[in-house]
Amino acid sequence: MTDKPRQTPDRDTAERLVSSPFDQATERIPTTDEDLGLLPTEQIPTYRGASLPPIGAAEPVVEQVRFADNGADDVRADNDTEVMRRDNVTEELRTADSYDRELAATFAAAQAVPEVVAPAPVAATPRGTLDLGLLVLRVALGAVAVVHGLQKLFGVWGGPGMDGFQTYLLDAGFQQARLLAVVGAVGEVAAGVCLIVGLLTPLAAAGLLALMINAWCVRQAAEPGFQFFAPGGAELETVLVAALVALILTGPGRISVDGRRKWATRPHVGSSLALILGVAGGVCLWIFLNGSNPLT
Repeated sequence: MTDKPRQTPDRDTAERLVSSPFDQATERIPTTDEDLGLLPTEQIPTYRGASLPPIGAAEPVVEQVRFADNGADDVRADNDTEVMRRDNVTEELRTADSYDRELAATFAAAQAVPEVVAPAPVAATPRGTLDLGLLVLRVALGAVAVVHGLQKLFGVWGGPGMDGFQTYLLDAGFQQARLLAVVGAVGEVAAGVCLIVGLLTPLAAAGLLALMINAWCVRQAAEPGFQFFAPGGAELETVLVAALVALILTGPGRISVDGRRKWATRPHVGSSLALILGVAGGVCLWIFLNGSNPLT
């Protein structure tokens, strides 16, 4: 006979209470990594390298310690990098210092009182004998105008005088002959004096140009057809008109009362306006106070 195994009352009671194979007495709530089934390698790695240098240590020492185990090449390369970095820092500091200096100089210049600088003297342009030639032209034209004006005003040097000049204008077909005689004679003398001394030369020459245009028309109207050669033609009047136009365009030159003015040596717009005024005045005087055709 075989003996039945002895069973304790506690074990028999536990076996009767187990309703599932998972409901074993050994089962318990996992509380450790081993219970959860984690491997030992699944942990935060621990740094096992060289110890870090203390705070405040010199930077070159840190670089040398870091690369000491890598050989002499790594140390040399790191030292070169350090030198380049220091050079860059030095260049940046130098640039910043230069910028600060320029900014300070700009601010100081803005606060400073501006200095008044006198304009540089303009160098005189060589003109050679141009001024002397203009002087001769002015004096010649002015002298001719003064002589003819005095002949008309006072009858000197075989002149007609005021009465004779008025009769001459009436015969030429002008209206308002008395007024024209006075204005023409006085204008010739005044304009001639201005030309001689070089005063208001463009205006004086423009006034004489208006008178010479009418003298040219009177000379042409005295004979039928176009007459040019002297003594019956308008040869002299043509030369005087051309000389007056040239004087208006060139100016009186430096040897004159107006020699210091810009338009006296470098005429431009003003001389052109004076020329237009002289021509327009002469043409209008002939059209409105005479009206005949000088070429017939």
